[in-house]
This record gives sequence, structure tokens and C-alpha cells, in this order.
Amino acid sequence: MTDAHTAQLTSWIDQARWFGGKGREWTLTGLRRVGELPDPPDGLRVAVELAEISFGDETELYQAPLAYYAEPQDRLSHALIGEWDDEDFGHAWVYDAVHDRESMALWLQAFAAPPSSTARGLLDFHRLPGHELDLEAHSTLFSGEQSNSSVAFGEDSLMKVFRKVTPGVNPDIAIHQVLTEAGSSHVASLYGWLDLVDEETNTTIQLAMLQQFLRTASDGWELALSSVRNLFAEADLHAEEVGGDFAGEAARLGVALAEVHADLAAHFPVEERDAAALDALAGAMEGRLDAALDVVPQLAEHEAALRETFGRLRGLGGVEVQQVHGDLHLGQTLRTVKGWKIVDFEGEPAKPLAERLKPDSVWRDVAGMIRSFDYAPRVVAMTGGATSRQRDAGAEAEQRDYRAAEWSGRNRAAFLDAYTTQRGEDLGAAASTLLDAYLADKVVYEAVYEARNRPGWLSIPLAALGETT
Repeated sequence: MTDAHTAQLTSWIDQARWFGGKGREWTLTGLRRVGELPDPPDGLRVAVELAEISFGDETELYQAPLAYYAEPQDRLSHALIGEWDDEDFGHAWVYDAVHDRESMALWLQAFAAPPSSTARGLLDFHRLPGHELDLEAHSTLFSGEQSNSSVAFGEDSLMKVFRKVTPGVNPDIAIHQVLTEAGSSHVASLYGWLDLVDEETNTTIQLAMLQQFLRTASDGWELALSSVRNLFAEADLHAEEVGGDFAGEAARLGVALAEVHADLAAHFPVEERDAAALDALAGAMEGRLDAALDVVPQLAEHEAALRETFGRLRGLGGVEVQQVHGDLHLGQTLRTVKGWKIVDFEGEPAKPLAERLKPDSVWRDVAGMIRSFDYAPRVVAMTGGATSRQRDAGAEAEQRDYRAAEWSGRNRAAFLDAYTTQRGEDLGAAASTLLDAYLADKVVYEAVYEARNRPGWLSIPLAALGETT
């Protein structure tokens, strides 16, 4: 790469929504072309490149699908990365390919008729049988995606392009494949995926997945916020009396999660964790609390109770662990005319891939959803769900907080009762201990996140600790 080439790519990466290194010192230390999409039209070459980003001693890989045009494209001016001489393509105007319908059509064609190999490296397109792709569909890039890039093809399919990539199996693909082949009604069906068989490192890197586009879907988080707004607008009614009561949906979501967990247990290994493993789990939670106390001093008044909650894990003889979602909340759910769908099985993005692939307790997922039910009414109250008069009046604010707690408690209970009923077991002592620990650990995580990113929301996790400790 020339200096100008490097500078243009660095500027593009630094401004990208999907780049996870913002706020840290980093350097673009390499760009490796690992494949080209077959059969491009005249004047266009489309390449998959891996950008190597160095943070001192740490290195990360980001996928950069680039469209090289022989002539400038005014329609893509918003996606221009730079203009340079490429050793393979000659002088070119280079664009972020996910914004380009011509480039995305090449991806869709490759999924429809997987090529055996590509001109450079080996891009291995996989397809599951059972669905005929609409090759006439135009692509549309979703603007809300952050850690990845999602492109819809008409109303037929959705491609997720993984931006930060790591050698090995991506759990989002692996889990969707298993649940699709098992006939699960609670996920978007997987249509295919793209692997890079990386000869340089003798590994496979999974680059993208193509799945069913749920065109009638409504975001679970937005539906919950709407329900809370309806409650706040009806000053004299309880949560179960308003037209937008969410408890029925919360219960159906509990059933959906239990069925997904059952399917995962049937197709992935279920393991037993002994007392030593539980001791390690408690220690890890305590370690996260130690680090959090430096960031959020307000946690100190809850420290003893949190440590007692984590310490109770050491009294359990053993627990079962299995494949789980790993980062579940209302924003990872979609409500369709055919019921709830659970999406984004990548796990917690901040964790290394190897850790995200490890089995865990189902109660981690349950805890994540319960915390989401607590967030929804408090976010509405803080961001305009009540009138300015209500926010300014102390008595009205107290009433609003009461109603927020009422909504949260009603929906947590509906979700948890439906989940345990579908599993065919009550929430026993061991499960309660695990759930309490995962909830506490999640709140500690939330406190650190809010302190660093949204200080105005720090009161939400702190309020939860005040209610339980």
C-alpha cells in the first residue's frame, strides 16, 4: 500500500459505524486481498480484503468488501473510499461494496450458484436447500447496523457481512444452520454462508451469512417501548388494563426461548460443570466487580451484597451448560405474524470468539431478557415517555417510577413463568441462585457500560441494585 492508499483506508475505517476500535490508538498495518467475486460486469471488479488493525501488541482483522470501478460513480459518492492505482485492477475509484447494488448482485449470484473457487484465494459459498433466491431483487443496506453490515435483497433475503472476523466457526452461522435444519420456527431460516479458506493461515474464516428476510417483523425493543408509552399515557390504569399490555407477548417470548434452548440442547453438547467450575465462575464475576468499582464508585454501597450473591454459586454441586444465545435482550428479538424470532446468535461482541463458542447456562439468556424488561420503562421515562410537567413534578415522577416498576415486574414475571412452564420445571433453588448471579453480573456490566458511554443512564442499573440489595 502507498501512503496515500493507507491514509484513505484509515480514514474510512475510523469513521465506519462497524469499527470497534474507536477511542483507541491504532494503525492499519496491512490489507490482504483474499478473493474476488466472479463474473463482474465491464468496468467493475469486486474484491474481499482483510484489513489488519494493530493496537500495540494486539491485532484484529476487519473484512472490507471493496468495489473497484474504472470510472467514478456519482451514485456512490457517499461510499467513496479513495482513488488509487491498484496493481491488479489499474487506476480505480474504490467504494464500500455493500452500498453498491451492482456489487451486491454478485454476492447474491454466487450464493445462488456457488462457484467452486475464485480468482484469488478460495471464497467458498455454501447453500442450504429449500429456497430459491430472487436474483432480480435489488439490495438495500440497513443503516442501523453497527458491528456488522446487513443488506436486504428485496423482500426475499438478508445478508449479514461480518466486519470484525476471526478464524474459526462463527456461532451465528453454526446455530442458525442447526436450528434451520431442525425446523425451528423461532429463527430466520439460514439460506447460505460464505467461508474463506485461508491458505496463508490454514484456517477457515466465516465472512457472511444469507438468511430469510422477515419483512413483516417488528423490533421487540420498540414494541416494548410502545407498550410503556401507552401505560404512561393512561394515568389511572394499571399495566394489565391498558390496550398495549405487553405481558402476553412476554409470555410468548418465554415459550420461544425455552423451545430454542431445547433445540440447542438436542443438537449441541450438554455438559456438566462441577464445583471447581462454579468456583471459577464466581471468581470471574467477582473479578469483573473489582474492575467495575474503579469505574463506577457508586457500586461500593452494593459491593457486599453483590459478593454474597456471587459467592452462593460455590454452594452448588454442579450445573448443566449448553449452547445459548449469549447476548440476549429485547433488541435481539423480532415479532412476526408467525410469532417471535430470536436473532444475532454471535454472542457478546466484546468477548473473543473462542469464549463465545463455549457452553453456558441457559439462565444467562434469561437474565439478559429480564434486565431488558427493566430497561424499557426506565428508558421511556428518561427520554420523553412522560410529559415535561410529569418529569418536573416530584409527585408525578414518583408515580411514574412506580408505574415503570409495575410494567417491569409484570412482564418479567410473565416471561419467567412461561419459560419455566415450557421447560417443565419450577424455578428451583439452584436455578434461582444461578439466575440471581447472572442478573447481578449483568447489572455490573451495565453500570460500567453506562458510565463510559451514557452517563445519564447510569441510574438505571444503580436503581436495580437499590431494589435488590
